[in-house]
Amino acid sequence: MFNKSTLLEPSNIRSRQAASAVHVDPNGRFVYGANRSQDVVDFNGKKVYKGGENSIVVYSINQQTGEPNAIQHIETNKVHPRTFHIDPSGRMLVAQHNLPMDVRDGDKVRTVSAGLSVFRMGADGKLTLARTYDVDVGDKSMWWMGMVPL
Repeated sequence: MFNKSTLLEPSNIRSRQAASAVHVDPNGRFVYGANRSQDVVDFNGKKVYKGGENSIVVYSINQQTGEPNAIQHIETNKVHPRTFHIDPSGRMLVAQHNLPMDVRDGDKVRTVSAGLSVFRMGADGKLTLARTYDVDVGDKSMWWMGMVPL
């Protein structure tokens, strides 16, 4: 019924952009989706991240029409959020980033680790980055993550 972009800057595509998981919060008022990119370019003989959107987009759902309207785009501070999960209480969202990536940092190159980005979920549906966790995946990829109630 509705066609909405997940990107903050849909007219500024810097590399291949892909949408990832989509989840509705437990109260049915908000929808969350992930944007991911991981294309690389050559920089001083190294393959480094080309740039793009690695973010979570938050939509408020109009309770009368069902139309989702973007209210926030928040960066995950890591590369390629492959999936994410909302805890059953609806208070926390965790995004999983499956691989490390070299990124340009001025004239240098640094590595952004694979890992998890943890967000607090506000009553208004908006997210606040609480912290990130690095996960050493070696030469592998962290394919999936989820959360279960205790």
